[in-house]
Amino acid sequence: MSAALGLYRLQQVDSKMDHIQARLKAIRETLENDLELRAAKEAVAQADARHKEASTALKQSEADFEKQRIKIEQTESNLYSGQVHNPKELQDLQMDIVSLKKHLGTLEERELDTMIQFEEAEKLLNEASEKLLSVQANLKVQNIDLTNESDALNKDLESLDSERKAVTSNIDGQAVGIYDRLRQQKKGVAVTAMSDGACDACGTTFTPSQQQTARSNSQLFYCPTCGRIIYAG
Repeated sequence: MSAALGLYRLQQVDSKMDHIQARLKAIRETLENDLELRAAKEAVAQADARHKEASTALKQSEADFEKQRIKIEQTESNLYSGQVHNPKELQDLQMDIVSLKKHLGTLEERELDTMIQFEEAEKLLNEASEKLLSVQANLKVQNIDLTNESDALNKDLESLDSERKAVTSNIDGQAVGIYDRLRQQKKGVAVTAMSDGACDACGTTFTPSQQQTARSNSQLFYCPTCGRIIYAG
């Protein structure tokens, strides 16, 4: 099999895949470009952000409470250790403990508030997530034809991908590299056929000598105008 023929077959497979992918993209945009769906997604995003903020605040509140509790334990340990005998120092420790416990109460109330806020945020996130799933399910039913088409196209895409691998395995790696670069440069069309002595892509008419070169199996022939690889058939 000539390199031009192999690349032409590869181009046919890739063009079919490009068409399918373009259609799948259009279907996705149709399914996703729904006001209710976008609103539901935005609600989830906002609820998720609030949930993360509440979670961070709760962790910080718990850490502050635990830090204060440990500080009280350490101060009480100093008070009852028997190592402090000075009445003034003992009185200071007792006053410190009273102050620390008072602040612990404040931290406990703060922790309770942040816990309530976290639970509310978690509830809102669950509700928003359930709403999104409901909207997506309803859209799937409403757009059953598009969904079925999408499923069928994805199966076709898998089949074409296997076919592409089989075709590529029979083509020289260097030729495939040239093809891939041209695909990027030429909007997906690297190889085109020659019909009636002219380039199918741009319409340039080839000279008899150029037509002969295009039919040769020994080398690739490029359209002198558009630069695509020509398959002479």
